Amino acid sequence: MALLERRCSERERTDDTETLSCTIEAAQTLHSYTEYIIRIQRGPDPKECWQIVKRYSDFDTLNTILQVSGVAPTLPPKRLIGKLDREFVSQRQRGLQAYLDTLLAQPCLACCENVRRFLDPTSYPDSYTELALQQVSMFFRSEPRWEVLEPLKDIGWRIRKRFFLLRPKDQPKARLLLSWAEVGPDSYLSQKDLQAALKLLPNISHPHLQPIVLAEAGEKSALLVQPFNETGALRDLLCKSRPGEPYLRSCRRKGPGLPLSQLQSFGCQILEALNFLHECGFPYGHLHSGNVLVQGKTCRLTGLENSILGLPPLYRAELASHRRLAAMEVGDVFAFGLLLFELAYGRPPDTIPVETFEPSIPPLVASVLQSILSADAVRSCLPTVPMLLDSPLFHGVPLPRSEKPHLKMTSRLKESLRGLQESTEQRLRRDNREIQQFRRLARAQSLHGSEEERRKRKTLARKKSRQSLNEDPESPLANGATDSTLSSPTTTPSTPTPTGSAPPPPPPLLSPSPTAIATNDSGPARGALLSSIRNFQKGILRSAAVDNPDCDTEGI
Repeated sequence: MALLERRCSERERTDDTETLSCTIEAAQTLHSYTEYIIRIQRGPDPKECWQIVKRYSDFDTLNTILQVSGVAPTLPPKRLIGKLDREFVSQRQRGLQAYLDTLLAQPCLACCENVRRFLDPTSYPDSYTELALQQVSMFFRSEPRWEVLEPLKDIGWRIRKRFFLLRPKDQPKARLLLSWAEVGPDSYLSQKDLQAALKLLPNISHPHLQPIVLAEAGEKSALLVQPFNETGALRDLLCKSRPGEPYLRSCRRKGPGLPLSQLQSFGCQILEALNFLHECGFPYGHLHSGNVLVQGKTCRLTGLENSILGLPPLYRAELASHRRLAAMEVGDVFAFGLLLFELAYGRPPDTIPVETFEPSIPPLVASVLQSILSADAVRSCLPTVPMLLDSPLFHGVPLPRSEKPHLKMTSRLKESLRGLQESTEQRLRRDNREIQQFRRLARAQSLHGSEEERRKRKTLARKKSRQSLNEDPESPLANGATDSTLSSPTTTPSTPTPTGSAPPPPPPLLSPSPTAIATNDSGPARGALLSSIRNFQKGILRSAAVDNPDCDTEGI
């Protein structure tokens, strides 16, 4: 078995799919403007946080860039006069907080490069395109067959992946797609196994997998060459957009879902491709509408290199939040459910898991979605790919004729890919345990500090006190004592000031109270003695005559 190693041991790579949360902690007014101090937290751990300082103009610049999506939230309005007033600054701070909360609640905007760079400028520099150009130029010095035409900016959601339009020099009208990507946080293959896995990709043949022309691995990156699809992906079909347009435009969904016959055909083809990869032991885990290319009535999966490079999937935050979704094959089924929802409704689901399904879709589609995306399915068990192929929705769906599938790998490489899959799933399970731990801690803190919980604790304490009184009638509380008297230390009664009247006679020594006798374990004599000592009063002492004349009795 090849030795698995963490290639990012020198520096921990940032997972671009981790959720970010923001809190505007304060606002400080300077000479002519106001700065807002924002606390950013990555993931569930409160220790993974940092602070940034932004002005309103920074928010306005970001909002202008996001307007192309059509779903950007609304900024608080501008103001020319009185913009430094304390009340207006406080109102604007609340509006900016609502803007950030709405922004990060939308997945297509939360993973956008501009949003990530706005919130985390240290982890997302501006040099990815330049770095990709350098790597591509160095590679094509030894490969004179192709020519780079132009970069394709922002056509994918991945921040650390860049695309270029390529053409062969001997075919001037042909177009190829060149992709360059850094290795991700799940890169566990050694350099030798990484090169062997990438060399395998051009040899994979399947009617519903996009063919790869070239795949090369660098030290910390890789590049691939594949045919450029003029019709785009399923996301372009649903959004009525053209291939090569910025990814943010796909956030605006214009049309309804696909017809039932087209949905069945595309869904069955996707399941056939997933089933082939699972049977061959090739980890995928990157199914979404942007990775399904459409060519007439045929669709093909792309992005096979992502799992080899250790790139996190688009829905990793949802997978890490549910313990049952940690396995990669189960994650593929869950991603297929999200894609099927998108094909049926024309948009992704608003919440995950999905509790209710609109009656506008056929019952066969709703049944499959219920078995994958419902809360009960996510908590218990999801169907497998063969089970979905045998379901009434996809069973017997005719597929276009095509070539015979082919994928052959060595036993060494197969074992290395199995180890890669196990390591990736292990990190998912570890993140799930951390998320559950912080959720329980946050829930306990909120319950402990709430006013209702404090009232419950007081009521419970009173009930316990009443129960103890009913069980022990001899206790001081049963005799009328209060909590304050029980908690105060026992003190000796103060000596009363003598008055002119005759003092009362001393109490009898041999008549202790029944309570003292009942509560004394040493007998009646000891109880009487203790009672006499406790009731002793110094003021009842009288002067006595003595026979010794040398003794001064004055003042006695």
